[in-house]
Amino acid sequence: MTPQLKIAARLFALLVLVGLSGCNLVVMSPSGDIAKQQANLIIVSTVLMLIIIVPVIFLTLFFAWRYRGSNTSAPYDPEWHHSTRLEVIIWSAPLAIIIALGAVTWISTHKLDPYRPLERLDAQRAVPAETKPLTVEVVALDWKWLFFYPDYGIATVNEMAAPVDVPINFRITASSVMNSFYVPALAGMIYAMPGMETKLHAVINKPGEYEGLSSNYSGDGFSHMRFKFHGVDQAGFDQWIARVKQNGTALSRDAYLKLEKPSTKEPVRYYANVEDGLYRTVLNMCATPGKMCMDEMMHIDMTGGGGIESHENRARLEHDNRHAGHAAPAATFPATGNPARSDQPAEGVDQNSGQPQSQAPSTNHDMQGHTMPGGNPGGAAPAQLNNNAPAQP
Repeated sequence: MTPQLKIAARLFALLVLVGLSGCNLVVMSPSGDIAKQQANLIIVSTVLMLIIIVPVIFLTLFFAWRYRGSNTSAPYDPEWHHSTRLEVIIWSAPLAIIIALGAVTWISTHKLDPYRPLERLDAQRAVPAETKPLTVEVVALDWKWLFFYPDYGIATVNEMAAPVDVPINFRITASSVMNSFYVPALAGMIYAMPGMETKLHAVINKPGEYEGLSSNYSGDGFSHMRFKFHGVDQAGFDQWIARVKQNGTALSRDAYLKLEKPSTKEPVRYYANVEDGLYRTVLNMCATPGKMCMDEMMHIDMTGGGGIESHENRARLEHDNRHAGHAAPAATFPATGNPARSDQPAEGVDQNSGQPQSQAPSTNHDMQGHTMPGGNPGGAAPAQLNNNAPAQP
């Protein structure tokens, strides 16, 4: 190698080191057992794939050099077309890699299932039988994180803590749009969805302050939707709980509805006490007064529905645009010229019957040959099913 090439190589290596000096390699050097197992899975998968990639790259360069046009000593056989030995080598190696990756994926998918309770604290220690896990209920708001500690009756915004070597049972939901809860040092990311609850089981093994974030784009304040996760010993955790209770305020339903409104760069907040059942109302999308909880609606559906009288529940089940003060404009207008979501009827449609004015009512039968409910053959749908009908109080 010429001196110029040596200098260029050294400069390139120096630039690479300088560039990597600002990188946070927490994903590959985490402090929680679940995240560590996931990092090991990345390493194993990468090594298995490099078993194929490295020889292929080397052989590609070797063949290009070996059989270059100026090398007249290289064997030349224009009639060659097949080699069983080469075919076995070429196909056996990738097949073995695929089988190995499949086995690793199958085992890890079940072993690292986020819904599966922890069986160990780390590679050397199992979870003691008498250990009580810490339950944390997580709500992704716009654009901040709300944490409930039901065992202690407190809540926090954009800060959470957990004792070292104690299993954590996360119950995760969202208030409006889909989001993703992620503490790289603790465990992999998991979605937070409105009206649904996802679970995550994890443990932190080293004390420290770690960063948590939203890893799923959710609007204007997404980039600032971050929080601090403190891994502390049991004494430090007890002190943190005492500090929250001493400095916190009350989190009532009214206070939650104010907190739920979109905001960015929200500071850390403490709540010394929480209204009973608040997390349940958030999960079931009924924190707003007058809304029917989703579990209540599912119970009605499970028992066969509420019948025609259930039309009174329509307004209580309207959850979309619940933060908007007015109807959001649509991207386009219908061909009738009336704005979308307008109270005005479409052109050529009778407001009372909901049918085209040019068509006279005709007999309207269902699939069994019976008239529609209410003895209204050929007429409009009952008022409670008509979107233009006002909701009952």
